[in-house]
Amino acid sequence: MTSATSTDTPSVPPPGPTKPDSTPGPLSELKVLELGQLIAGPFAAKTLADFGAQVLKIESPQSGDPLRQWRVLHEGTSLWWQVQSRNKKSLSMDLRHPKAQMIVKQLISQTDILIENFRPGTLEDWGLSPEELQKINPRLIVLRISGYGQTGPYKDKPGFGVIAEAMGGLRHLTAEPGRVPVRMGVSMGDTLAALHGVIGVLIALHERERSGKGQVIDVALYEAVFNCMESLLPEYSAKGLVREAAGSALPGIAPTNAYRCQEDRYALIAGNGDSIYKRLMSAIGRDDLGQDLELSSNTGRVKRVQEIDAAIQEWSQTRSVAEVLETLERAQVPAGKIYTVADIAKDPHYRARGMLQALTLRDGTSFEVPGIVPKLSRTPGVHTQLAPQLGEHTLQTLMGLGLTATQIQGLIDQGIVASTPDQDTAPHL
Repeated sequence: MTSATSTDTPSVPPPGPTKPDSTPGPLSELKVLELGQLIAGPFAAKTLADFGAQVLKIESPQSGDPLRQWRVLHEGTSLWWQVQSRNKKSLSMDLRHPKAQMIVKQLISQTDILIENFRPGTLEDWGLSPEELQKINPRLIVLRISGYGQTGPYKDKPGFGVIAEAMGGLRHLTAEPGRVPVRMGVSMGDTLAALHGVIGVLIALHERERSGKGQVIDVALYEAVFNCMESLLPEYSAKGLVREAAGSALPGIAPTNAYRCQEDRYALIAGNGDSIYKRLMSAIGRDDLGQDLELSSNTGRVKRVQEIDAAIQEWSQTRSVAEVLETLERAQVPAGKIYTVADIAKDPHYRARGMLQALTLRDGTSFEVPGIVPKLSRTPGVHTQLAPQLGEHTLQTLMGLGLTATQIQGLIDQGIVASTPDQDTAPHL
């Protein structure tokens, strides 16, 4: 990682707006037990934690969540970890052991939401099925995220986000025509599943107010992707149309594309509204196309999209991206450049909306992490606690369940639980 004082990295600004620690978050009364690892389940729990939910994450004593070691590390821990696990506590415990499973059952009696993203059947093998846990706590809501869901012929297959993106129909479309479909550089399938899971949790919480009962939320990664595929299925079902990859264009909607500018950079221009299209054509000096009656609606423009794209390309390629965007902003035409993370870090709008938040680790290292989304007017989310060290809250949690120091030491000696020194005095944000 480039140091925070490098000339290539902008200075770290003050944190974005936060509320006082004494003000409870909107979900502060909820207790969440996170049994998942890596991305989908933990992202769902992180989203709830951002708005005050009390999240206790259970991790393996051996190495913890594998995400701790993914991508770029600082002092042996992933920088990503500070985003994915902020505002959480860590209980390090081997869930394969019957004594650990008994502790989970004790925790369940005071838990509102259980989040897990193991392969279907894993909880059942441990004696921790939703049915068994809801006997202990009938109000328990269980969010289960898996590759293919808890039922169906594929349920036992291992599933990762990249496979879900392909099965959900997305990967087929992410390519230039005739070239190998590419994956997105982030785990979009996992993130979409996590967000669908959070929606399910909030619906179940609302329903619980009426019924007093919890329920199980079954989220499949591929279904979360498929749910975002817009008109893909009805166009095939009704017309036999298989949508194909179209590069940077959006088939059936015109004009919207990436247009080359000077220095082989690109501007994204979306002129597909009827009135926007006319303003776009006027801005590039092609009123002949703007006033053409056949092109006054999207249907006509789609038929002549190559002609329209060529006209826009002819205009943009003689100008810099900045010139193109300045001209189109004056004309009130939606347009933008392709951002790198360096562009994001320097962008005043990101900074003004608190989306670049300063973080200082226990060793004094400072860097930035993404702010919290969505933004609520009265009860916004807030980043108050660093991501935990492995087992940082093991002692605190087990003592809270009534276990004695001798009992806890016995569990540690057997390798069932692990603990690092409690860090309650560590600096919070």
